[in-house]
Amino acid sequence: MKMYQVDAFTTDLFKGNPAAVIVQNEWLDESLMQNIALENNLSETAFVKILDAENYEIRWFTPTKEVDFCGHATLASSFVLFQDYTEHKTIRFHVKNLGIFTVSQDEDGRIRMNFPVRRPVLVDEYPAVLRAALTKTFKNVYLNEQAYIIEYESVQDVLDETPDFALLKQVNDRRTTITASEPLLDVALTAGAEQYDCVSRYFAPSNGINEDPVTGSIHTGIVPIWAERLGKQKLIAYQASQRGGVLYCEMKDNERIEVSGYGKLYMQAEILL
Repeated sequence: MKMYQVDAFTTDLFKGNPAAVIVQNEWLDESLMQNIALENNLSETAFVKILDAENYEIRWFTPTKEVDFCGHATLASSFVLFQDYTEHKTIRFHVKNLGIFTVSQDEDGRIRMNFPVRRPVLVDEYPAVLRAALTKTFKNVYLNEQAYIIEYESVQDVLDETPDFALLKQVNDRRTTITASEPLLDVALTAGAEQYDCVSRYFAPSNGINEDPVTGSIHTGIVPIWAERLGKQKLIAYQASQRGGVLYCEMKDNERIEVSGYGKLYMQAEILL
């Protein structure tokens, strides 16, 4: 069985977020998919079922569980499909409970993913363990279907945060992301010359991932906050993990958002089952 590993949201190997991708005509047994994801020990392993040359189903597994949405593994899967499985430059993923994701690839290789907005709401009440697990002062706490989104005072605080993952794990199925924005975020964060509109980090210890390198899905919640705050429809976001990654985001309307980026193939392998 062929398996790929792609670094997502980067043009450089060993940056971005690695995801494994397996493309099949039928679903594997669910327990086998989970065991493969555990063996890979990556943030996500994506399994893709071919419907036809333009339509696919997709499922995502962390080392410990199946999740309902993953952006970086969708990008990695799209990269693989565009490279080896279809000549079309636009494809559609049919996703349980989330509808259809339309994905296209530009001539320069950038992959554009159209996702539903998962708009967060500002909350006054949140688990006390969040305050105990995080070391920096924060301003606001938001909540969407996926995570607590916590607004920090400064980008530097986001970069310097050292959370207590054992405590964060007690937040149950809600993950935790921290974010901030300052004018003209720039070269201090990366070797490139781009300026970023917002910066974030993402923690998911309850899913077997202390810190996710780059998380496409959570930007369907982060970007609406900063788009409204900054008065911009297009934002460049940087996820400031050790590996780091860049996400190009555009609010299409109140219901849809485009999250785009690049992928870099690291490995093609044959797994023996």
